[in-house]
Amino acid sequence: MTTNIVVLYHSSHGSLEAMAHEICDAIEQQGANALLRTFVQRQPHDIVISKEDLINCDGLAFGTPTRFGMMASQAKSFWETTSDLWLKGQLIDKPACVFSSSSSMHGGNEATLLNLSLPLLHHGMMLLGVPYDVPELLGTETGGTPYGATHVAGSNNSNILSKDEIKICQSVGKRLALIASKLQ
Repeated sequence: MTTNIVVLYHSSHGSLEAMAHEICDAIEQQGANALLRTFVQRQPHDIVISKEDLINCDGLAFGTPTRFGMMASQAKSFWETTSDLWLKGQLIDKPACVFSSSSSMHGGNEATLLNLSLPLLHHGMMLLGVPYDVPELLGTETGGTPYGATHVAGSNNSNILSKDEIKICQSVGKRLALIASKLQ
């Protein structure tokens, strides 16, 4: 049985999209299917998330840029439509992780990761963080937290993902795929 992981993101300037692709690559290296989804179609290749995607997935990686320590409004609007899934318990016991990006080192990434976690916890999903056996977590001078993968994009959003940020994104995708396959 194939494990299907939804990687759901909103990206304003490309950082979250780059992180999502790193997470997808790691998921697929574990033999699982990564289903890349967005909240709104900004590019011709974007596939907009559906509730059926969530119902049918075996795990979820969810990311948005930080908006004053909170998720992007596009994501919040979507989660507000999922009460029917909550009432039926359709996401209970699915593993999930979160990822985010901000303009500065202290731009609210950790608060955003906690904010992203709230709808997942309400839906009964099992939240996965970044364990300290990921060596880049201890040495990063850019993004990365135990709550999830992060990126520091810079004040003009021109910073590409650092080597540490890439490794942390990959560790998140790998762990999510492994846990989802064990739970199947």
